[in-house]
Amino acid sequence: MSITINIYYKGENGNAKKFANEMISSGIVDRVRAEVGNLKYEYFLPFDDNETVLLIDRWKDEEALDIHHKSEMMRKIADLRNKYHLSMKVEKFKSLEEEIL
Repeated sequence: MSITINIYYKGENGNAKKFANEMISSGIVDRVRAEVGNLKYEYFLPFDDNETVLLIDRWKDEEALDIHHKSEMMRKIADLRNKYHLSMKVEKFKSLEEEIL
């Protein structure tokens, strides 16, 4: 059962976009994508809110997500989030596809 996390990063003066750009340019995004169990790690921009960036983060299972949360990447992500003074709204979804079959 895969786990999908939607994280809405909200800031001011374009800081959410600056955060996402630094996440990408610093290589953090590539390193997270390379972690065992990561299935998706992509940023999106809402049409109606210039101060928010949406991250869709998908993991193979809860164990892979737990390992990611304990990784060095999480500290680096938190440091960047603080640098850009961002707030977060988090939504978590569990896939039912395996249970339906």
